[in-house]
Order: sequence, then structure tokens, then C-alpha cells
Amino acid sequence: MFKGHPKGLLAAALSNMGERFGYYIMNAVLVLFLCSKFGLDGDKAGIIYSVFYAGIYILSLVGGFIADKTQNYKGTISSGLIVMAIGYVILSIPVLATPENSSWLLVVTCFALLLIAFGNGLFKGNLQAVVGQMYDNLEADAAKKGEEELRIAKSKRDPGFQIFYVFINIGGLIAPFVAPLLRSFWLNTNGLKYDAALPELCHKFINGTIGSEMDNLNTLMAQAGGDITNMMASCQNYLQIFNEGVHYSFIASVAAMLISLVIFMIYKKGFPTPAKKTAAAAVEYTPEEKQMMAREIKQRMYALFAVLGIAIFFWFSFHQNGMSLSLFAKDFVKTDAIPPEIWQAVNPFFVITLTPIIMAIFGSLTRRGREISTPRKIAIGMAIAACAYLFLMIFSMIQGYPAADEFKAEPIAQQEAAKAGWWVLIVTYFFLTVAELFISPLGLSFVSKVAPKSMLGLCQGLWLAATALGNLLLWIGPLLYAKIPIWQCWCVFMAVCVISMGVMLGMVKWLERVTK
Repeated sequence: MFKGHPKGLLAAALSNMGERFGYYIMNAVLVLFLCSKFGLDGDKAGIIYSVFYAGIYILSLVGGFIADKTQNYKGTISSGLIVMAIGYVILSIPVLATPENSSWLLVVTCFALLLIAFGNGLFKGNLQAVVGQMYDNLEADAAKKGEEELRIAKSKRDPGFQIFYVFINIGGLIAPFVAPLLRSFWLNTNGLKYDAALPELCHKFINGTIGSEMDNLNTLMAQAGGDITNMMASCQNYLQIFNEGVHYSFIASVAAMLISLVIFMIYKKGFPTPAKKTAAAAVEYTPEEKQMMAREIKQRMYALFAVLGIAIFFWFSFHQNGMSLSLFAKDFVKTDAIPPEIWQAVNPFFVITLTPIIMAIFGSLTRRGREISTPRKIAIGMAIAACAYLFLMIFSMIQGYPAADEFKAEPIAQQEAAKAGWWVLIVTYFFLTVAELFISPLGLSFVSKVAPKSMLGLCQGLWLAATALGNLLLWIGPLLYAKIPIWQCWCVFMAVCVISMGVMLGMVKWLERVTK
């Protein structure tokens, strides 16, 4: 798998595993955690989630700028890991939210999320820029040996980023199991059982808004082992124990960050430094060459922004896996055996298992002279993402699912009878993951191809900023999910993917010329 690739590729991927571990912990639990800890509605928790995930990516622009300005990519990367770890330390402190302290506790929680987002901004784009530099160096060395060697070296970049993507997702595969296991362990230790619907009902009882759902609360609290004769004390106790288990999972994220930091520091000297290459090359250009380069850079930046526009709408659709799809898993899928957070592991599992297959297919096409360009792969990825939501839309129509708020107000027995089996999520995540493999690692590869050498970190930051803009729109998902029949919600995301695919196909030939 690593034959012909830079030696530092695996070390860079392993350094990224800790960040992915923390990312998938948050992806799995953040919306559900905000709802269970503070009693927020899904749409309000979704706004915090959207801003947080937008911050993770938009702050990569700041991290890229800092690294490009200081030419200290490696120092910026290690600082990012430390700042993220501090944020997770704050989140790991278990404090029960009460009407008296909820306001300032939510502020502290958001501050911790800001630290994680800023640390991610320092870390993520710059490590990707270093990986891109590895392939720049590989191609420069190959060019000295001849055209055929250069062609082979250039063909390694896309699969190289796919390999990088596989290994960083190992952390994502493990992470979603941690929070449910710790939470269930802590509940069982305190004589209680897990139920995904109980925290929301407990908050409604405490706030005096339980209404007609009181019978549902009595049924579920009795099943979970609570004392229904003193419901106020039972609700407060269940919320405290439930959320303490989630807090403890953030300790695992701290450990993952420290492991990544150790790996990065051990291999730090072996990673390339983009500043050295840029400084050496800048002296050799004549004024005429600089004028030609300026025109080429302008075309490359136009191409970059065109692809970034498509990426915005992909991430808006794809990252519903931590938003409306997480809520769907909690509300509409049977979770008595499998907690909703664990479904977040399906995505990295498919990334790891499907990437070698997709790489083999691409490699076979390349050897037969039928290589698919990176822009065309991205367009195909949008079509596959549309298939995921088309499947969910048809399934939800057949089941006759109403809006989520309406569904949760139905009696427990009626809800349980209508809930979907686990296979629905497996099929959905299969399509979304295949789409991701056509877009995310290849998007990183595309950016590394078109980025001017003096703007490597900034351009990788722009890719992540496009992800941020997509994430800023994520709150729309839970809002639609709660208020309209959910097949209509999935129809919106399908339409976004289909339109984006059409736009991308319209630009393919131009993008292919720019990236030759």
C-alpha cells in the first residue's frame, strides 16, 4: 500500500488520529449531550453544533495564515494539539446543570468548544499542507529522473491522500464506542439503565412542560430503574448520572490528543518544511516567469474557489450525520440494543474498508489509460450522496413518518412499533461514506495540486473554510426535521446534492485543463 509513497505519510496520519478521535467523540455526542445536559431542543443544540463545527474549519484559515506567516508549520501543529487537549479537559469536568447555574455553565461549555475549534484550526490544515508538501517533494525528485518517473509520481498523490484518510479514520472508528460504553457503565454502576428518550422527558418534567408525555415518562423511568413515586428526584438523579458518563468520555479525548502529540514530536524532524522549498525557489524566477506564474496562479485560484463552492453544499449534506441523522437514530431507530452514538462508527468503518476497494478501481482504470480526473470524481461523489438521501426519503414516505416533534408526542408503544431497524442507517452511511471517499480526500489532493507554493497552509485552510460554511448551515437540518414530515427534510438534502453535481459536471473540462 505504501510502495512509492513518501516515508512520512504514515507518521502524519498517525499524528492525526487523536484529532479524529476527539472529532468523532464530538460528532457522536455533542448534539445529544447539549440536549441531555441543558435540556435544549434539537434545533437550539443544532445552532451551537453548527457554530462549533464551522469554527473548527473556519479557524483553519487563521491557522494556515499563522503557519504561512511564521513559516513554522510544525510548531503551529503541535500548539494546536495542546490547545485542543485543554478544551477537552474543561469538558471532562462533570457539573450538574441546574436552573441556577445553567447560564454560566453553558458559557463555559461553549468556551471549551471554542478552544477545541481554535486548536483544530492550528492543527488540521497545516498537517494536510505538510502531506501535500511530501508529494511536491516526491514529484520534484521524480522530475529529475525523467517524464515517466514524473508521471508515476503524480499518480501517487490522490491515492496518497486516500491512504492518509484511511489511517486518520482509525481514531474515528474507535471513538463513537467510548461515550456510550462509559455512560452505560456509569448508569449501571448507579443501578440505572440507558434510555435515549429519558433525558428530554426529565428536563420537561423539571421545567413543568411535560404535558401529555407524563405517561411516557412514567413508563420509561420505571424501565430504567428510577423511583416514579418521587419523580423530581429521579429525574435530577438520572440526568446527573447520565451526563457524568458522557463527561468522562472527554478524558479519553485528552489522552488521544497527548498520544498524537507524542507521535508528532517523535517524527517531527522527518516531516518536510514548506518554507525551505519556497524560499529556495523564489530566487530563481525571472520577471517574465513571475508574470506567467501570476496568470497561472489566478486560474488556479479560480478553479480552487469553484470546487470550494461545491464542497460547501456537500458538507452541509454530509455532516447531517452528527445532526439530523443523529436525531433520527435517537427518535426513529430502535436503540434498545445499540445507542444512537455508536452509529457514528459506521462512517469511519466504511472509510477504512471501502478505501482499498475504491483505490483498486481507480488504479485499474489508470493502468488501462482511463483515469478519472479529480473534478469528475467529485461530481460522482455528489451523485452518490444524493442516493443516500433519496433512499431515506423513499423509506420515510413508505413508513409515513411525520415531523419529529409530532412523532415524539405519540405513545411509547406506538413509537416503538413504527421505529426502523438498524439496516436503514447502515445503507444510508454506506452511500454517504462512498460519496465522502470521492470528495474529501480527493478534495485535499485537488487543493494541494492547485495551491501556490507560498500559500499551502492558507489554501488548505480555504478548503476547511468551505467546510465551515457548509457547517454553518447545519442547523437547518434539525429545524426541518422537527417541523415537517421527515421525507421532505431528506428531499431538501437530495436536491442540494443533485444541483451541486450538475454544476460540477458543467465545470469539469475547465477544471481538468487547469490541473493538468
